[in-house]
Amino acid sequence: MESEYVFQLIAMVVYTLGMVTLGVLAYRQTRNLDDYVLGGRSLGPFVAALSVGASDMSGWLLMGLPGAIYMSGLIEGWIAVGLTVGAWVNWKVIAPRLRAYTERSADTITIPTFLESRVKDRSRMIRIIAGLIILIFFTFYVSSGLVAGGVFFESSFGMEYRYGMLFIGTVVVLYTLLGGFLAVSWTDVVQGLMMVTALLLVPLVGIFHVGGFGNLVSGIQAVDPAILNPFGDPAKFGVVTVVSIISALAWGLGYFGQPHILVRFMAIRNAEEAKAGRRYSIIWMAVSVLGAGTTALVGVAVYHHDAALLPDPEAVFISLGQLLFHPLIAGFWLAAILAAIMSTLSSQLLVTSSAIVEDIYHVFTKKDLRSGLGMWLRRLAVLVVAVVAGALAWKQNDTILALVAFAWAGFGSSFGPVVILSMYWRKLTWQGTLAAMIVGAVVVGAWGTLSDGVFDVYEMIPGFLLSLLVAVGVSLAAYRTNPEIDAEFDHVEEVAKRSFSSKNDAAAQ
Repeated sequence: MESEYVFQLIAMVVYTLGMVTLGVLAYRQTRNLDDYVLGGRSLGPFVAALSVGASDMSGWLLMGLPGAIYMSGLIEGWIAVGLTVGAWVNWKVIAPRLRAYTERSADTITIPTFLESRVKDRSRMIRIIAGLIILIFFTFYVSSGLVAGGVFFESSFGMEYRYGMLFIGTVVVLYTLLGGFLAVSWTDVVQGLMMVTALLLVPLVGIFHVGGFGNLVSGIQAVDPAILNPFGDPAKFGVVTVVSIISALAWGLGYFGQPHILVRFMAIRNAEEAKAGRRYSIIWMAVSVLGAGTTALVGVAVYHHDAALLPDPEAVFISLGQLLFHPLIAGFWLAAILAAIMSTLSSQLLVTSSAIVEDIYHVFTKKDLRSGLGMWLRRLAVLVVAVVAGALAWKQNDTILALVAFAWAGFGSSFGPVVILSMYWRKLTWQGTLAAMIVGAVVVGAWGTLSDGVFDVYEMIPGFLLSLLVAVGVSLAAYRTNPEIDAEFDHVEEVAKRSFSSKNDAAAQ
């Protein structure tokens, strides 16, 4: 057993040194604020796609989803369906326009500054409120990642929870401080490749281990045939099941408002490359979620007959990796889980630091924050947010998964409707944008305090819909023609038409 730990620790050390090295390399390429926050808008479609996937999925993909399917069956897979569809639509309808719009509208580099510029808000309230929403939700989100890191080291190596949390926090902060957006994006590529490789090989080798696909299916049916039914146990199907499926699918709505995902669209080299990015991203995501689900099913066939073999369902991926592979390879599979946690943490830290400096502090100062000062202030903000999040995570919180779902709904409801409308509806006003963000955040917060019956619907659904209605209603009441807004909107429409025409011309040829 000790020799296994040695091999696994070697793999972890190699991975950690690789991440820090990428941070140092990115530091040498980071010359100004645009480089630190958006990588100079230089991401190619492959890098952008894997960066989106890695920063999005976190440890949920390798631990949470396999554990849920292992326990309850394929009915838990609807959340993966909702997320995959939502990610595809986000790349299709938002990515190219957001890339063009943010550059055309004052060359904005954060979502709050873009929204302020898009609707020409002179009150600065959109920027402040949006920055506060990001700061609040992401501080808890970062805290959840630190908790996940502490639990990971505790369950994998027997390390004390707080030591594990401090280790992962230190490494992430180090490479985020050094290289900013480029470091986060480059490490995301490595982390994304590690995740998809692990989720491809572990279930494939697992199927061979149980004797083939036929034996896998028969083994699962021997445990419980309902596990393979995406609608659960037919005898228990009813309103509660329908509500659960709808709520799971609604996770897909959250993509339109996630700042750490949207900022990748803003950093692509040009709007036309969003198409290639979409293809890379969805292939990566489809393989990953299918691998996670299959891993859970292999786990059912291997472990479910004897619960003592797998006391923690969320460790099914870890246990299968250790069972099926040499300890050194299993160590890299463990590193893939660490990669999933770290990639999301680094993205959240970077976006939160930008919210503090660009969207809140900058409102109250006339200093030029696109200079070296702005870059160092963001590095300081990364450190401060990490320390606060670490304090929140110091005592392990057993509701951390609920906090992740809550933050996802909060961002999706606060920003999702106004981001969509800003791309496609010229009549969106600053009053409608501000009201929608506040309503989305408040509804998500209030809905979570309700329970039973209809209120068991995921708070994303009421939060998103009410935010959308408020944005449209208030904007229609307050709308006045603004030539500057119309000129920017027409420019983006023209870019979209040219992009569409070039696609048709290429198809005709």
